[in-house]
Amino acid sequence: MSKIWRIAGINFDHMHMGDLLRLVYDHPGAEIVGVCDAEAARMASTIDKFDIPADRVYTDVDRCMSESRPDLVILCPATAEHANYVQRVAPYKTHVFVEKPFAATLAEADRMIAAVAATGKQLIINWPLRWYPAHVTAKRLADEGTIGEILQVHYYDGNRGPMRHVADKVEIDEATANREKAKSWFYQKDKGGGSLMDYLGYGTTLGTWYMNGRAPVEVTAMVDRPTGLQVDEHSITICRYDIPGSGLSKFETRWGTFTDPWVHQPQPRCGFVLVGRKGTISSYDYQNVIHLQTLDHPAAREVPVDTLAAPNRNPIEYVLDRLERGAPIDGPLSPSICRIGQRIVDAAARSAAEGRTVPLPG
Repeated sequence: MSKIWRIAGINFDHMHMGDLLRLVYDHPGAEIVGVCDAEAARMASTIDKFDIPADRVYTDVDRCMSESRPDLVILCPATAEHANYVQRVAPYKTHVFVEKPFAATLAEADRMIAAVAATGKQLIINWPLRWYPAHVTAKRLADEGTIGEILQVHYYDGNRGPMRHVADKVEIDEATANREKAKSWFYQKDKGGGSLMDYLGYGTTLGTWYMNGRAPVEVTAMVDRPTGLQVDEHSITICRYDIPGSGLSKFETRWGTFTDPWVHQPQPRCGFVLVGRKGTISSYDYQNVIHLQTLDHPAAREVPVDTLAAPNRNPIEYVLDRLERGAPIDGPLSPSICRIGQRIVDAAARSAAEGRTVPLPG
């Protein structure tokens, strides 16, 4: 690379900040120039793991931005704070990388897009599922026409719950996790908590990617209502697309799977099933094969997943390569694809609240 990219990590609400800063730490063309959170204790393990000196540790966002002068800032606040944080850092004219989901509402997503567009920099929304070899392989085969026009996307994903692990997938015991629920933004409605807000965007955004930007016309959703909690832990969203003979697509989110998919795939399995006119593909998280059916080979067969190669093995590597070359962010990290996914999330939240099918918002 022509330079060492200066990267700051701001707000540690989401445990993925530690995972992302590890990718920065390991990248030869990147440097962690600042970390910032109002609660210094939340940064302690990251500071220790990555040997971050004290003069690069901040509790004030503006001071972090002005002194560290990042080329790229990673944001991991609670979902309902995404737009506020993007608007706060955008005037410093830095590229902005937001960890999933996009936003709590479509209006907030549009605020984010506008704030970064005004600076001439790029807004990036990261979805970790984008970097699973199985899902990348499914996209390649779909783009090659292996299963023909995609008619349906079926998605089921989640884990045992956001309190059952921290960065690097370090496990938390169930009793501790249950005690911590009441304190966590993940379980607070006004912070954008709930499995629908946390995980539905994965399915709708990657689903839109698989369908090459096609959007549904109407959405129906239902959520569970756990006793004593403000938010859902299980949601099912059904989308109707205006495609002749397509049927319906389904996007299901679950906090409380029987096992975490990175340890043992639960049943139902976490991942995607794509249904096309000429075949089907099942692509499950963390698996080393996908299963493919085609008209000339209707018995499902295993296909080894692609080996991801640089610079497309992880989000930091991909983003820095794009920025280095002056190329636009594409696919499910691009605001254009993410916005369609957010439109579906908005419709699902409204449908669940009102108990009826709703049209997709514009």
